[in-house]
Amino acid sequence: MENNLTFSSVDEELKYWKAKAVEYKEGMDEMKEELEEYQTSSKELELELESQLEQAETKCREFRTQSNRLLLENSTLKEKIENLVIEYNGQIDGLQSELDEIRRMRDELVSYVRELEQENDDLERQNRAAVASVEDFETRLNQAIERNAFLESELDEKETLSVMVQRLKDESKELRQELQVRSHNREAFSNGILSSSPITDRCLTPKSRSIESDKLANEYKESPIKGSNGIPLTPSARVSALNLVGDLLRRVGLEKYLCISCSRLRCVCDDSKSRQLFLSSQLS
Repeated sequence: MENNLTFSSVDEELKYWKAKAVEYKEGMDEMKEELEEYQTSSKELELELESQLEQAETKCREFRTQSNRLLLENSTLKEKIENLVIEYNGQIDGLQSELDEIRRMRDELVSYVRELEQENDDLERQNRAAVASVEDFETRLNQAIERNAFLESELDEKETLSVMVQRLKDESKELRQELQVRSHNREAFSNGILSSSPITDRCLTPKSRSIESDKLANEYKESPIKGSNGIPLTPSARVSALNLVGDLLRRVGLEKYLCISCSRLRCVCDDSKSRQLFLSSQLS
């Protein structure tokens, strides 16, 4: 484009090229300044970059050292983790075995508890049966005790009656002797011989005989028969004793001491005349 320029004169062309030279020089100066500034800034940047590079290299070395340390720690931790995994696997296997054993024991305990419940039910049934047997035994024992007490009471009555029979035998013997004396007195009286016996005196007077009869009736009525220990006998024992005495009197020939109406040693007749005759016969 500059080759196509046309100038009217040499001066004009010279001015033109001078102006261009000045322009290029100024541009070169500017470029030089910029180059110097660029070089300065590039040096500063280079220094800064070198400093940063050194810092980066230092950090890189630190990072490498740290990386190596971390790698070492990582390998150590990995080894520990592997060991822990192995250990935990062993523990898990052991716990699994223990769990299986516990489950087996639980099943055995459940079965044992069921057996115990069954045995408990059987024992409860046996206990109920035993309680029923004990109650039945206690009932029979109480009945036996009552029967034994009744037999002991009868035995005591029998002993009392035995003592009474012996006493009545002694009294019968005394009565026999007294009868012999009375018979002797009657014979003496029939022969006109008076006896000084108080019994005969009572027999001589009808009035005294009546008074004595009333006295004996009151004594027989008011005084109950007593055993050897001084305790009055029961009604059944009293009746048995009176019947036994009556039989003994009949055997020894002393029927006249029995009541004609009730056939007892102690008259129980309501008729006062029968009782009076009974007492009179005893006094005669």
